[in-house]
Amino acid sequence: MNQVRGWGRAAMALALALCSLVAAAQVLPDKSLAKTLGVVNCASSLCHGSIASWNGSPVNQNEYVVWSRLDKHARAYNLLLNEKSRRIAANLALPQPAHQSRVCLDCHAYVPAVPAAETFKVSDGISCEGCHGPAERWIASHTEPGATHKANIANGLYPSDQPLARAKLCLSCHFGTSDKYVTHRIMAAGHPRMSFEMETFTNLQPAHFTVDADYIERKGRFDGVKIWAIGQAVAVGTQVDILLDPRRGRDGAFPELTLFDCHACHHPMADKRWKPVGGFGKSISPGLVRLNDSSMLMLRLILRQIDPALGERFVQSVVQLNHAVAGTGDMAERAKAVKALSDEAARKIAATGVTNENLRGMALALVDDGLAGGYADYAGAEQAAMALGSVVNTLHKLGQLKSAPALNKGLANLRAGLVEDEAYKPADFQSRLRAFRPLVAAPLAVR
Repeated sequence: MNQVRGWGRAAMALALALCSLVAAAQVLPDKSLAKTLGVVNCASSLCHGSIASWNGSPVNQNEYVVWSRLDKHARAYNLLLNEKSRRIAANLALPQPAHQSRVCLDCHAYVPAVPAAETFKVSDGISCEGCHGPAERWIASHTEPGATHKANIANGLYPSDQPLARAKLCLSCHFGTSDKYVTHRIMAAGHPRMSFEMETFTNLQPAHFTVDADYIERKGRFDGVKIWAIGQAVAVGTQVDILLDPRRGRDGAFPELTLFDCHACHHPMADKRWKPVGGFGKSISPGLVRLNDSSMLMLRLILRQIDPALGERFVQSVVQLNHAVAGTGDMAERAKAVKALSDEAARKIAATGVTNENLRGMALALVDDGLAGGYADYAGAEQAAMALGSVVNTLHKLGQLKSAPALNKGLANLRAGLVEDEAYKPADFQSRLRAFRPLVAAPLAVR
């Protein structure tokens, strides 16, 4: 028995190591040194530009049409031409208009790392190669007889089907990196607050792929909860990366304020809202800015279900980081510890996923953490509501929750308490969570 357990631990260690090696080898599309060819090379009706999907084809063949007509990524560049973008550029005193400024193009368009083919147009926005990688090395081979997804990836196709790779790709714009980031100055100039949760936003976009038997055979099952969980781990690691970055983590005499809870500062002076409860900052004194711990709250909850020991280590590291931010302890050292644990969590979730047995516990914990005062800040409540949507949807598909209409009505009621971030009331959201809890705790069955 001990030998079997030893083999199990060895297999887990190997899986984690392989995930680590794969993640390290991945180069984001805008960092690749391969040549970008442009959307026109994908748009033929015999390639991915068919009006309707093809019967009998392993892919739909209408991916370009779905992207160009329905996907907001295709119109991201055009947003830089509107009045709001002109005003933001003027407020920031950018030397060039928004549609020519790298600080805007970094996320509103795909800007290749090396000179592209003449057929490439930056005005295509977040185009095919912006997510799937420059096509120079794989565009010909991926249509050859016997071509495999594994071979395509080896030739430079970005593995966006893999949750860890997808998280790094999506969060590189929707959260930021050490190279590109929506700073407090950019938001003060008029840019909307960044709000993102990977699985929810994946479902909000029009899918240009179908998860059928062929997809599962080539790429594996599409697991929404796994995508959510990995997204939270990568978001924590990215936040800490930026916190530690000497260029991105500071803004003159101040830290980069977008890393902290917006509404700890953005509220009327007469609104005496500070309370010594919630999140990881129970012992943080009044008057100190608090880290935006919304993704940390989600990762804590996830780890408590799938690896309690790792979850406890993570909690202690985040508490120590909060103390360091408040001036007690070495912030760089504490931040690196949180980063290491979030990376470990991402690799573990990528290797093992989330079991069906964990899902009910996660759903209840999402509610109960809020009832215990864990979502005192809007950002935490927002992430919890999106997470509940993902987890509850999976539970229903598995037949572990009752009728969809009641669940959808309950989720809509939660979202109704989050329509206006400046009007968020923790007590009101707790009341909505209390009403939602019986739906999650209901006996197993679908009728």
